[in-house]
Amino acid sequence: MKQWKTLLALFLAYFIVAFPFKVMGVIPGFTDIRPVVLLGPIYAVFFGLPGCWVMALGNLVMDAVSGSLRWSSIPGFAANFLGPWLIYLLCVRRAKKPFSLRTGRDLLKHCWILILSAALQTVLITPAVALLYPEVDAGLFALTVMLNDTAFPIVFGIPLMILLQEELHYQPLRRGE
Repeated sequence: MKQWKTLLALFLAYFIVAFPFKVMGVIPGFTDIRPVVLLGPIYAVFFGLPGCWVMALGNLVMDAVSGSLRWSSIPGFAANFLGPWLIYLLCVRRAKKPFSLRTGRDLLKHCWILILSAALQTVLITPAVALLYPEVDAGLFALTVMLNDTAFPIVFGIPLMILLQEELHYQPLRRGE
């Protein structure tokens, strides 16, 4: 029962952050300013695979309710799962030490992981959009995805992760969890 409550809370937080910004379109119907992506690394590090699924399903639901559900939502679903999954893999499953952002080195490593995750998402979604919708500026689309998926997690997500771990004593997952 606790897992369902956790999933429900994750979805609720996702939609609370996502809904107000859905109107800030960069390419209407395709991409927008997405502060909700700051939750991806948090969900990955603190909740693991369930958090990754929430990011993917939340994005798909937002596409559906906002009228932007398209064929490119399929690679969008995959990318919104795999980006956080990569963070989970590198920060939890394959990490040699428990997740922490206490040192400059840890912080820099985490920023690189976030950039790598954003690049993966950009590479997964952009070709599909470019192929299926040639009228969409693929360069602007890719830039928007890359900036969203790096800027929000770095500028807002990292401070929130530090707050959760250091001040609220919420524990990230450990290897094997």
